[in-house]
Amino acid sequence: MQHILFTYYYCFIKIHLSMKVIPTDIAGLIIIEPRIFEDERGYFFESYRNDVFEKINPNVQFVQENESLSAKNVLRGLHYQIAPYAQGKLIRVIKGKVWDIAVDLRKDSPTFKKWLGIQLSEKNKLQVYIPEGFAHGFLTLEDNTVFQYKCTNYYHKEAEKTIRWNDASLNIDWQIKNPLISTKDKQGISFEEAMENGSI
Repeated sequence: MQHILFTYYYCFIKIHLSMKVIPTDIAGLIIIEPRIFEDERGYFFESYRNDVFEKINPNVQFVQENESLSAKNVLRGLHYQIAPYAQGKLIRVIKGKVWDIAVDLRKDSPTFKKWLGIQLSEKNKLQVYIPEGFAHGFLTLEDNTVFQYKCTNYYHKEAEKTIRWNDASLNIDWQIKNPLISTKDKQGISFEEAMENGSI
């Protein structure tokens, strides 16, 4: 399946005083570039504005925020929750750098099964809004990487699903061959199995 590698600075649809809202080739998947104010003291930026998200999706309401710390070459994913516990996520990197992946699992989408990869870091301060209906994962590119994300639904253990990170049919370019992976993620199933058991 053809993938989509998005280079964020090529286009944007809307400029807010404090951030750019940038489209991708996958509907609903949005990149946000905050405006950074820097001087000799350091920097300041608005990392979240509810009025901006009301324009992106008026139904978005974040109810939970999570944070992880990872060593270099740790791969987490590909995770998602099934309805009625599906989650939209607003993701960013506080410290370090990641290669972030979102896979479209919406069967009625023209980009079904396509994926987007983007580098997020403490330096570029980009954020990605991943709507419900996507699998998500990331690879850390630096030690002590701190990854943070808001969710539109609460974590629900029974609804959580994992697709194998290196599923052949998705053909994701993870830029690594032997990442550090949790036991749980190693037990992820193939995309085909997820289709067959109805979790997609």
